[in-house]
Amino acid sequence: MTKRLLPLLWVLCCTPVHSQVTLAGYWDPIYWEDSEERISGPALGDYAGLPVNDAARLRADSWDASLQTLPEHQCVPHPATYGFRGVGTLRIEEQHDSESKQLVKIDTWINWQEQHREIWMDGRPSPPANALHTWQGFSRGHYEGDVLVVETDHLKVGWIRRNGLPLSDQATLKEYFFRHEQVLTHISIISDPVYLSEPLVRSDGFSYAANGIMAPYPCRAAVEIPRARGEVPHHLPGTNTFLNEYGARHCLPATAERGGAKTALPEFMDSLEPLPSCGAR
Repeated sequence: MTKRLLPLLWVLCCTPVHSQVTLAGYWDPIYWEDSEERISGPALGDYAGLPVNDAARLRADSWDASLQTLPEHQCVPHPATYGFRGVGTLRIEEQHDSESKQLVKIDTWINWQEQHREIWMDGRPSPPANALHTWQGFSRGHYEGDVLVVETDHLKVGWIRRNGLPLSDQATLKEYFFRHEQVLTHISIISDPVYLSEPLVRSDGFSYAANGIMAPYPCRAAVEIPRARGEVPHHLPGTNTFLNEYGARHCLPATAERGGAKTALPEFMDSLEPLPSCGAR
């Protein structure tokens, strides 16, 4: 009987389990997907491929890029719903209980504006609905096999895309982290009953940086453009003359550039009328 149990004991003792999978270390973002949107920034009026509703379009149409010159906006980090899409090295650390050695928390930092996020792995519940909402929100995680699954709520008002498309403070985030040796794949699913007609699914990639570093990112707000007290850059409804430039430059009809869930589907192209030649682009 003992000889029969030995192979089973070897399997139980020596086979890696999900708690032994680690994401710890430095990771450099891979910009093969949506590089123009994520680095240089999206064009005004480009809502294509996103399941936004009319309320989101109205907010984005009123947005003015000069808003970023206000001191209170200059040192704002990306929210958890966008941080992994942005630029900057990612650092992941694991915090274990000193006695039980169980994984209690995973900390992530993203270099730009030193975004710090805590992912609780000890099963603690989400705070009450009226608890403080923050840029990174409250995140709780668990492993499903080798995949880290994270759910986040209690987020502040944020953005879907850096051209004014908003997210409300009712938005929630679900993420999946897959590690394949030196590559980390991050899948995010954003739900928002206020500005999205259906969940928004996106993916990002990272490559392991064996000699990675993360320098401090100090930020000091300053008055870049003198303005009257209380003045906030904006466009009143129907007055933003820049919205049509993107579509005209790329020969896109309004039904495409204005976005909506249907614009993310391949068959949407079949519903478009043939466009006249736009000449040289």
